[in-house]
Amino acid sequence: MTQPSNPIHHDRQDRLLREHEHDPYRMREKLPEPTMCPECRVVYQGGRWQWSAASAGANEALCPACQRVRDKCPAGFLTLTGGFFAEHKDEILNLVRNIEEREKAQHPLKRIMAVEEQNGGMLITFTDPQLARSAGQAVQHAYKGDLEFSYQDEEYLLRVYWSR
Repeated sequence: MTQPSNPIHHDRQDRLLREHEHDPYRMREKLPEPTMCPECRVVYQGGRWQWSAASAGANEALCPACQRVRDKCPAGFLTLTGGFFAEHKDEILNLVRNIEEREKAQHPLKRIMAVEEQNGGMLITFTDPQLARSAGQAVQHAYKGDLEFSYQDEEYLLRVYWSR
């Protein structure tokens, strides 16, 4: 049997195709428009969640971010540790909150869920893995130190570790 000349071309139809990411909070079907989240007041309109005023008689449903918060099921974790962090904790947390504010203005489902002291450091949980990545990269850019990412196979989850 000869190999196909194009290595990208596959003739096998029975191979298992893995899903790239599995986010149980991703909407599987469109909501009726407009729909407003009763917790955060974000509105589903035009096929996406956005900050806008809901019209009278809007449907109600929890947005995926509020559902994650309610279920205590983060999609991203940022762990901040080290002596430098301890000395500059407020400054670094302010940077992370500014990143969240900027992202949340354009993407309402990207939010900080919780900020908790943990083993002399800080654990920040997020509703979106990309927000955890952005926050970690911003801290790394501003303060240097060591930055690591840990993706969980087949899960919509990212763990970011920063230390200095």
